[in-house]
Amino acid sequence: MQIEVFSDLFPLLSTANPQTLEWLLNVAVQHEYPSGRAVLMEDAWGNAVYFLISGWVKVRRTNGEHSVTIAILGKGDFFGEMAVLDESPRSTDVIALSPVKLLTVSRERFIQILFKDSQLHHRMLQLMVRRVRQINMRLQMRSSPPAVKLAHTLVSLGVNYGQNLPQGKEIFYIPWKDLAEVTEITLEETTKIMDKLNEKGWIKIDPANNSIYLVNFKQLENLANKF
Repeated sequence: MQIEVFSDLFPLLSTANPQTLEWLLNVAVQHEYPSGRAVLMEDAWGNAVYFLISGWVKVRRTNGEHSVTIAILGKGDFFGEMAVLDESPRSTDVIALSPVKLLTVSRERFIQILFKDSQLHHRMLQLMVRRVRQINMRLQMRSSPPAVKLAHTLVSLGVNYGQNLPQGKEIFYIPWKDLAEVTEITLEETTKIMDKLNEKGWIKIDPANNSIYLVNFKQLENLANKF
């Protein structure tokens, strides 16, 4: 992978200097996982930082035999950085929703590069603060109607990971159960709302191609802002 492509793909690395990017590419290890495979188990958190080159994953909180999806991540995102920094045990897994390609950088190498490149350090703090704000927003929306909460989830996925196509912003065809758990509404509510949005033409559901198209993104944004 070329340095320019590496920088453009990952917002985290947009301000890193060329020497940092070259060094990261040299020490990173590429992995591929099929859909349904565990990318990261709870006992492996803190060993490395993971960069998603392509594909979609879900982060699950586990409690014994029960698990709940708490986040969905796509191309250009990263995970594992908090466990690397605070070295605390985790009770979450990361599972591939689609075929996934990613790069890993070991904990030792990642911390080393943070000390060397202050711009990368600052950029990572900015993105971590953004994640905290997103969590705060979800907490504020807990009493909002299910349709508003689901629209907010779809808009967030579209903004963060959507690919602009003639038929609308394309996101992965996320299983309704995972979509419901991330949104914190019931599976029945999710199914009804997604069917209704599809009937209204605001979205187009295309299971055959594992895609959801956010056709009328402006209307979805307006609905998401009604909390």
